[in-house]
Amino acid sequence: MKLENSFIVIPGFGEKTERKLWKNGVTHWDQIEETDHVTAGQRTKATEFIQKARKNLEVKNTPFFNNQIESKYFWRLYNNFSENACFYDIETTGLDKNRNKVTTVSFYRNGESKTLVRGDDLTAENLRQEIFESDIFVSFNGKRFDQPFLEHNFDVSFDKPHIDLMYACKRIGLSGGLKPIEKQVGLAREDVEDVDGREAVRLWKKYENNGNEAALEKLVKYNQYDAENLKRLLEHVHTALRKEIYEPHL
Repeated sequence: MKLENSFIVIPGFGEKTERKLWKNGVTHWDQIEETDHVTAGQRTKATEFIQKARKNLEVKNTPFFNNQIESKYFWRLYNNFSENACFYDIETTGLDKNRNKVTTVSFYRNGESKTLVRGDDLTAENLRQEIFESDIFVSFNGKRFDQPFLEHNFDVSFDKPHIDLMYACKRIGLSGGLKPIEKQVGLAREDVEDVDGREAVRLWKKYENNGNEAALEKLVKYNQYDAENLKRLLEHVHTALRKEIYEPHL
């Protein structure tokens, strides 16, 4: 399922209209001008939006969609921008963005992982470069935690669609933290099963206070699992949502 299969993203179109169109065989933007299942006013609105949306899809101007589409529908953008989707996660010394520090940030994009480390290459400039090179962002609870932490501490801005899997998971009955949900869908974490958020803080302190490189290596591996597993989790969620929302009406 791609964005072009969605009508809920068009101003003035609701879920009821979208379901009616799908049920009557209208499953792609290309078909909207020919169908008699919308009013003349709806067709005009759809045509105007689709023309703008197509242009922005072609040039991968994803900030356009950040402003035009409700965030709960961002998952429908994934297959349009999967190649350059950025799965990311941060580790910190605590939960308060005003008092605590970001220690590592891992990005997983186009099959490659990169981790920025505090005191080394974790800088505002490098973060802005990662944001620039990404089309969309994927996190788990990132809208409430990761993104505000980075924006506050490094003065960066996430102006592209951000798929927060915590909310998407709830829609298909998966609740709780990332680690329990991973186990429910069969995702493993080799060599770092014993690490959680508290242990991640202790690993950082071992490195910061004693120069323990093994502790940093384990922390980085843990952080990278957080980012990399998000891809497989999103694909699981995307498939489930497609089956629940789209396929029953075809």
